[in-house]
Amino acid sequence: MPMTLYCWRCRMDLPMLTEDEWAEVGPHLEDAIAQIMAYRVAHGCSLAEATHKGFGQQALASYERLTGFKEENPNALFHHRISLYGPPCTHCGRPLRTPQARFCAMCSTPRGQG
Repeated sequence: MPMTLYCWRCRMDLPMLTEDEWAEVGPHLEDAIAQIMAYRVAHGCSLAEATHKGFGQQALASYERLTGFKEENPNALFHHRISLYGPPCTHCGRPLRTPQARFCAMCSTPRGQG
């Protein structure tokens, strides 16, 4: 079951995927990357041009099916994964930015204090 956490990159609370859910979405993102690479080779275009061709729709559909949230940017899904974040801050409740973080990036409280 997805868990809503603050996403530091998106700057909002969003559904984050468990590792089991990531196992469903991740392969679609890998496929999208392969499709973008193949498109660039076939058309001799830039990465910016290739990424605007709609690759990643299966990953977005999977994410929406699992979470109920309609994300529009497939690249954002790479960081909507619970395991990338640390525990909640004991002071403000935001997740630490990484599992190794020593303090909260939001309120500067040291890990485990509060």
